[in-house]
This record gives sequence, C-alpha cells and structure tokens, in this order.
Amino acid sequence: MTGQVHIERERDVAVLVIDNPPVNAGSTDVRRALMAAIATVTADADVKGAVLIGAGRSFIAGSDIREFDLPLAPPEMPQVIAAIEAAAIPFVAALHGAALGGGYELALGCDWRLAAPGTVVGLPETTLGIIPGAGGTQKLPRLVGRPRAIDLIATGARVGADEALGLGMIDAIATGDLRQDAVALAARVAGQKRRVIDMAVPDAPGLDEAIARASRRARPHVIHAIDCVRMAGSVAAADGLAQERALFQTLRIAPEARALRHIFFAERDAARGHPDRAARPLPVDRFGVIGSGTMGAGIATAILLAGKPVVLIDSDAAALDRGLAAITAALEEALRRGKIDAAKAQAARANLTTSLDLAALSACDLVIEAVFEDLDIKRDLVARLDAILRPDAILATNTSYLDIDAMAAATSHPDRVIGMHFFSPAHIMKLLEIVRAGQSSDLAMATGFGVARMLGKQPVEAGNSFGFIGNRIYAAYRAACEFMLEDGALPQDIDAALQEFGFAMGPFAVADLSGLDIAWRMRRARAHLRDPADRYVDIPDRLCEAGRFGRKTGAGYYRYEDGKPRPDPEVEAMILAASRDRGIARAPLAKGDIPWRAMAAIVNEAAHVLSEGVAIRPGDIDVVLVNGYGFPRWTGGPVHWARQQDVAALTMACARAARMTGPGHVPADLKVLGITGDHRS
Repeated sequence: MTGQVHIERERDVAVLVIDNPPVNAGSTDVRRALMAAIATVTADADVKGAVLIGAGRSFIAGSDIREFDLPLAPPEMPQVIAAIEAAAIPFVAALHGAALGGGYELALGCDWRLAAPGTVVGLPETTLGIIPGAGGTQKLPRLVGRPRAIDLIATGARVGADEALGLGMIDAIATGDLRQDAVALAARVAGQKRRVIDMAVPDAPGLDEAIARASRRARPHVIHAIDCVRMAGSVAAADGLAQERALFQTLRIAPEARALRHIFFAERDAARGHPDRAARPLPVDRFGVIGSGTMGAGIATAILLAGKPVVLIDSDAAALDRGLAAITAALEEALRRGKIDAAKAQAARANLTTSLDLAALSACDLVIEAVFEDLDIKRDLVARLDAILRPDAILATNTSYLDIDAMAAATSHPDRVIGMHFFSPAHIMKLLEIVRAGQSSDLAMATGFGVARMLGKQPVEAGNSFGFIGNRIYAAYRAACEFMLEDGALPQDIDAALQEFGFAMGPFAVADLSGLDIAWRMRRARAHLRDPADRYVDIPDRLCEAGRFGRKTGAGYYRYEDGKPRPDPEVEAMILAASRDRGIARAPLAKGDIPWRAMAAIVNEAAHVLSEGVAIRPGDIDVVLVNGYGFPRWTGGPVHWARQQDVAALTMACARAARMTGPGHVPADLKVLGITGDHRS
C-alpha cells in the first residue's frame, strides 16, 4: 500500500511518519492518510504535541504532479494544512532530504520547522508554470519579507539548510538525531501554537528592486506569483489564501503548465538512457581531459567543480597555460557567485594536474578527448591512447559531428568508446549528449550516464549520426533561416521574430557569438559530400571571405560597437546580391511566417531523427532542444509544441520545408512523434 502515514508514540508526542516511496510525494493517498492521522492524534487527550517526519530519504519532495492534469481529489493540501493550524497541539515539521513545493508548504503550516543538515527547502512551483497554491505566497513573506520571498518564489530557488536558517525559512538545524530532536522540541513547546499565517509581514527594503528583477522577461504565471506575494499582509489572511488557491487552480491546467510538466517528465525519462539497459556504471574517480582549448578547459572545470581530480593534457605548452588560466578564472567566478566556497575552490585547484605527455593518463578511469574537430587527428589520438590507457578505462570523444565508429576502429577496445558531447561553456551548460557508437557496450554507456549525473548534467542518449540529435536538427533549422535570408528577410527580422516566439537568441546572433569561421571550416571540409541538387546558401561563406567571423572580429551578421549588435548595410548588400545571383525575387516575409517556417524544418528533421533511431523517445528531442539550443522551455520543446498545432497545416509546412531543401529530402512521417491532433490543449 502506498501513501501511508504511520502514527508512532514517543511518550506524549505523536510522530506521524509519511511513507510514500521513493520521495514521499504529496499524492491524494498521502493527503488522505495525513488528514486521518491528524484527526486521530488531535482527538487523543494524552497527546501534547506532534511531529511530522518523512520515511526514507525525504520529507515531502513535492506534490505528485502527475495528478495536476486531473481534478484534484479531496482533501487538497490547504485542507490538510488548515487541520494542523486548527489543532490545539503544536506540530513540528522534521525536515530531511527535500521539503519542496507542497512539502515545504506543509512545513509552513506547522508551528516549528526543524531540519537535518543538508536538507533542501523551497517553493519551485514557478518552474512548472504554476504558483505555490497551499499558502506559500502568503506565509513565506511573513518569515523572510516580501522582497526575499519574491526572489525565492519567482526563481523557484532551492535553499540549503544553513541558508534557510539564516533567512528564517526554518527555525533550527538538528544537532543530533532528527527525530529525537524534533520530539524533544514538540515536548518542550507543548501547549504553544505559533501559526505562520498569524505573523505580521515584516517591513523590508528593496521591494521595488525585487519586483523589477523578477518581472524581467517573466512568464505570466511568475507575474501572478509576484502579485500574490505583494498581497501578503495587505489583505485578510483568508482572502489572500483564497486568491492564491484560485490562481493556482487556473494555472495548473493551462497549456503552459502542461508543457512544463511535459518537459519535467521528459528530462526524467531521458536521464535513464535506454530503457532496456541493465548495466550499472563503473566507478569513476580519476578523469583525463585531452585538449585545453575552450571545450577541454570547460570540461575539466566541470569535473573539478564536482570534486574530482583531472589530468589535463595538451601537446602545446602555451595552449596548456591558456587552458589553465581559463580554468582558474572559471573557478574564481564560481567562488564569486557563491557556487562553491573557498575550501572547495582550493580543493579544485589542487585536483588539477597538467601535462604534455599522454602517459600521464595511464591511471585514469575515464578520458575525454576534446582536441581539434578533425577525424584524422582524433583517429591518430585514439590509436596512440590504445597503448596507454587501462583496458577497462572508458574513452569518450567530445566531437560535435564526427563519426565515432571511425574513431573507435582505431582502438582494440571499441566497446569502451562513447561520445560525450558537451555544450559550451561546458561547466555551465546542462545538456550532455551521450552518444552510442556501433560497438559501445552497455557498461560504457551506463558509465557515461553515471558521469553525467556526477557532473550535474542532463544526459540524453543519441545514436552515432552526423550531428547526433541536437546539431543535426539545429542544422535544418539554421538552413531554413538562411533560405529566408535569400527569400526576402534580413538577419534582424529573423532573429527578432524567433526571439518573440521564445528562443533565447535568434540564429544569426548565435552564429556571431559562436564564430562563423567554425561552421565555415566544417562546410569546406564536407563540401565534397554535399548533394549538388541541394539548396545551398552561400551568404555565410561571403561573410567569412570578407573576414566577418562574428563578435570576435567585431563584425558578422551584425556590426558590433561596444559589444552591442547593430544591423549593417554591408551585410544587407551582400544578402541582396546573393538573392540576385540566384535569380530569387525577394519578397518581405510576414513576421508570423518566420517562426512557422523555422519550426516546420525543426519538426520535420526531428521526425527523421526519431524514425532513424538516433533519438530513443520523442521527449528526448524536446530535452535536447530546450537544454542545449535555447528553445523556449515553456512550450515544452518542439515535439510538444508540434502536438498542439493543426496537423494538416503542420504536415504541409513540413513537406514544404523538405521540398525547399532539395529533391533528395522527403517529408517525415509526423506520426512517429505522436503528432495526430489528439494532444491539443
């Protein structure tokens, strides 16, 4: 039976143990069991106080969000909390593991909050398109003030026990056994009630600044959360709670909340990798990274921030020095931003070893190569490593596009070779594609996923296909945008329309940021593989031939003055000339047509990626595009977005996208993505 609450007695204190593994989610069964247990203990005249505590590894890690698409069954969490607040005896919330969302709101309904060291508390509802709906927006301001409550709720921040104590989110940190400390506290405060909802909201400076900070580019549900926090203490408590709940009920069934729940579950599924893989990851304590450029230094930084030792290798001493400087700067920035403390920063620096000799990797458990993106160079490196690495060591390549099977063929242990495609900056970006080559073993793949979890990354499994999942789909998207350049739009038109759609940046601003020369080099290397019948836009080549490589040269698709992009008449002239040379009669594109054409290209390629087995699940594609390519999270990703569209119109648009690319490109079967018209909401 799930969702149980066991009542145990410690003299005149009742201990209510919430038991709903694995994380004690606040499901309907849990709420019913809590309501019954509260009624039982409050009716017992011998009980002078009560403790709420979670079994297993957590208090309540949040509500069971799978229930949010359905009518919520009684009792709802506000009713459970109201029963605790109405009780004559004091309740102590004994927190450990995670007390998040409805779990922390339940704790706010108790009279005292005691936490074990390492506990994490918070109200992350806005990350799921909703607001706290069981008193969080009305009670947290009474403990921490409105400005800090806005910061915490609008960002969905998770707060560690030490910080939570300093803010007043909890009352104390247990110094001994959590349960015994909580029982002692409940006995000590017998007869005392201390309801948070009865407290005054303290005056605190910085309210306007907090509102401005939280409102910047905020989604509507975040604005609602801010408004609720502002209301705390200025209206009757019952009215504030009622308005908060009504907004919560409306938001939880809105399309945006459904989309955010979709991506939440998709990320959880993606992190498991292939569903049939039973292998357990090998322990990885010693890492090697080959190549100290931007990617190598970033990967080494990510490993150091996870507390693991790294051997960083480069064949060039000057390059190694530059990599070391980049790592040092990244660690100092992490320290400045409070991501690590001084002790961890010092330990990270001590964990880094540099060398010019590949032999220094001989004791490593896993080695990641991040050298120049050239297949011959990488194959030669893999062959040389064959005589150096332990036979059981895992070798991962950080290639973005190249054939991992061709690399693995250079070693006598191809089963130990996988792809680990990090995204730049590697110590910040969460996405990590774990690429399955033809002979990659389940053990090697499981180890890759284990390392991703260790590094705090969002892993997604991909097959060994050019560009894997993300870069392959992004290439189709970028090509569609380049077609629009020739057809009648300018870079600023396309970037603005796609930013308005929700992308973090438009494709041409992204190209300038990453450097146009990188893609140019790859296009030239693969020119002999291109189908002459495919439509090829040479505008990026013209920019590179003119020395316009993006931000780093002060000019790309835009001209940069003081770091700010500005449309450039020289670029417009190049684009007009390119259209003229191809015999294209330019015509202005309606703003709505731009995202529609771009999305059709993305969805069509996504269907091909799934049907070819490059991606395992439709949701994996959403996870990749949201976490690695600036796709708007609040849409749920391109597949979820596509499921909400008119199927006939989307099918026609995808067919047009394929036709425009060239005669060898065919419309994909959108049914593989679950696009049938039945998902619209």
